[in-house]
Amino acid sequence: MSEMSWTLIKFGLVLVGLLQVVPIMLWVERRGSALMQNRLGPNRIGPLGLFHAICDTVKFIFKEDPIPSHVDRFYYLLAPIVCVIPAFMTFAVIPFASSITIDGQVINFQVADLNVGILYIFAIASLGVYGIMMAGWASNNKYALLGSVRSSAQMISYEISMALSIVGILMIYSSVKLGDIARLQGETLVQLGSVAIPKWGIFVQPLGLIIFTTAAFAETNRLPFDLPEGESEIVAGYHLEYGSMKFALFMMAEYLNMTVASAVISTLFFGGWQLLPGMQFALDALAFDGMNREWARIAFEVMSFTIKVAFFMWVFVWVRWTLPRFRYDQLMSLGWKGMLPLSLLNIVITAGLIALGVI
Repeated sequence: MSEMSWTLIKFGLVLVGLLQVVPIMLWVERRGSALMQNRLGPNRIGPLGLFHAICDTVKFIFKEDPIPSHVDRFYYLLAPIVCVIPAFMTFAVIPFASSITIDGQVINFQVADLNVGILYIFAIASLGVYGIMMAGWASNNKYALLGSVRSSAQMISYEISMALSIVGILMIYSSVKLGDIARLQGETLVQLGSVAIPKWGIFVQPLGLIIFTTAAFAETNRLPFDLPEGESEIVAGYHLEYGSMKFALFMMAEYLNMTVASAVISTLFFGGWQLLPGMQFALDALAFDGMNREWARIAFEVMSFTIKVAFFMWVFVWVRWTLPRFRYDQLMSLGWKGMLPLSLLNIVITAGLIALGVI
């Protein structure tokens, strides 16, 4: 097949996978919160309430969708689209498996193998806040406007620390291509007897991981950083005037951004598609050879990547139902007085360790 055909296949697989995220995470969110609060959660429709999300989808599609008379109609309708499109686009450069060679053609398992990699993600992901600002302003509602202003201030405060937190990763692996970063994490960092510690980002950049993960919570507007939606303060924030499918698009954008954040954390700090412990043994036990083994390897890599992403998606839910919301002054103080100096310190420490030949 041609390169274009393979690109379309990968695009279709990624798109279908991302569209499944919202209904699955809605169920996980509800059952997870119920588990933490000693409740049952949804349990009426389907086994363990699995089909509850289908009812939500039907409700959103058929629910009345009025447009308030006081809004700026064009920007009001445009805002949800501006939020959701960058959320889909950012996943394009994330590798979910290594490459395979078919009839002399090398196939990389990422939709677009761009040479700017992680820079593309930061560039596109930052566009989502324009949709939030547009929604708050076009709604012509003081609470919605306050929510959108909060979101823009929050993004500026934490995106700087987030960008600086990965500088150490780029220094160590000498590449901005996510495929190269994931591949280089397969090298051995330390050999402890028969156990090899891989050169995963968590082992060479633990401080960078903490900063990046914290900033990811702030960038996705999840608790304890959900000030733009603070129900107890500004009713519902920037999407106060939205309902039906327009509100569903905002919700979809949030869960897609969580997926991208989880995928980036997995790729930069947990080896990406590198196999989890025990998977190599299971792959060898299958005793495949030739192309069968290659496809089995790709399947195991996709499985490993999916498990890592699913774990961090659960962490988002776990933290939401564990920590209370910050006050706004606490949020700003943490971003500027805490995380920004730490991210700069991390760069200095990493440079020193590289100069000493430790990493």
